Amino acid sequence: MTEPQIVWLRRDLRLADQHAFACAAQHGPVIPVYVLDDETPGARRMGGASRWYLHQALESLERDLARHHSQLVLLRGDCVEQLCRLARETGATTIHALRHYEPWWRDAEERLASKVDLCLHDGNYLLPPGTVTTGAGTPYKIFTPFKNALFASVDDFDILPEPALASPDIWPASDALQDWGLLPTNPDWAGGMRDFWQAGSSAALDRFDDFIEVIGDYREDREKPSLDGSSKMSPHLHFGEVSARQLWHKIARHRSDGARFFKAELVWRDYAQNLLLPFPGYGEEPYRAGYDDAFWRDPESDPAAQVDLVAWQQGRTGYPIVDAGMRQLWRTGWMHNRVRMIAASFLVKHLLIDWRHGEHWFWDTLVDADYASNGTNWQWVSGTGVDSNMFVRIMAPLSQSEKFDAGEYIREYVPELAGLPDGEIHDPSDMFRPDDYPDRIIGHREGRERALEAYRAMKG
Repeated sequence: MTEPQIVWLRRDLRLADQHAFACAAQHGPVIPVYVLDDETPGARRMGGASRWYLHQALESLERDLARHHSQLVLLRGDCVEQLCRLARETGATTIHALRHYEPWWRDAEERLASKVDLCLHDGNYLLPPGTVTTGAGTPYKIFTPFKNALFASVDDFDILPEPALASPDIWPASDALQDWGLLPTNPDWAGGMRDFWQAGSSAALDRFDDFIEVIGDYREDREKPSLDGSSKMSPHLHFGEVSARQLWHKIARHRSDGARFFKAELVWRDYAQNLLLPFPGYGEEPYRAGYDDAFWRDPESDPAAQVDLVAWQQGRTGYPIVDAGMRQLWRTGWMHNRVRMIAASFLVKHLLIDWRHGEHWFWDTLVDADYASNGTNWQWVSGTGVDSNMFVRIMAPLSQSEKFDAGEYIREYVPELAGLPDGEIHDPSDMFRPDDYPDRIIGHREGRERALEAYRAMKG
């Protein structure tokens, strides 16, 4: 009998353009396995919204595998221990997987490779992290030259089709997905996410085909939260229901500014992962010195800072654009990109609260919570990153709201303000501010001056 091949799945839940599946299928019957690992030391436990989405994504993958008369084996525990046990049970000596670059996954791959034949493949990113380098062969730290170098080296990609999968004679035992408790029950806070997302490769590609119809307007429309101008591909990319190469391939012949801007956002995703190679703690630790505990207000020791953090988390800051974004996040597990920047800047600069409190909140509430991208984005806003916005460049949320025409967006997510006229919706005056909508927790000028004073003190 041909020896079975194990395919270890993590954030690569697809069959097409999946090099681990393609290679395994050439060598024998394929046993796809997903291990829910909350036990490996140093691993970051998946947040609540991501666990909800994972349940939907695994259900979809099970249906896709069934079309090939295959199954998904679900195991729970330390991933190395579970995979080694499965290999012994099935007689498999080779485990295939796509490379991952989070520090805990790299450690797990190293441990697993010391025990079995681990065959790692590329395929989660446009190009393998570490391959886009300067003329001197060193990693890029700045995004723009990294982007230019990748654009210069890539025109299109060949996409692997779904492979034909042979099944083993006997399937190993598997957990039942329902027993994992990934879905919230008491209370069930996922109703808005169920209305907003349909997981799976087919749903992702259908959504992207619809997006391609309007991609020519993407450069302008992506900035306006009241428009449905975003691709909303981030959770599908994060969980690997589609590959970045598949999306690039679909728009490779589109020469509009919108298509080029979307490609640049795919490149930003690659850039964030590339930063993890020289800086594996980049998702949690500031790159620039000086932004230590003394710089920030600490919610754990300062009650006023704790009150402000909770108001930000709940969308009760008194700034409509910030509150709309935070409430959209809680309801849908996603937030418009422009509003993410505004809300993040408000926490870090107006409230002077360490960006890691925001990163942790996003990690728990985003369905697309990605260690590299989340940390890179927060460090960019905070001025602490390798290539980041300067801390002293402080977004004015009220004028940003008006500039990007966020009125209808605010009306959708802050219903207390839905009846306000256009001239009041971004910055309600006392006459129009409803009784059930909070006053601003800090004035714009006051928050800006406090942030600049902290920066001046830090610089000496």
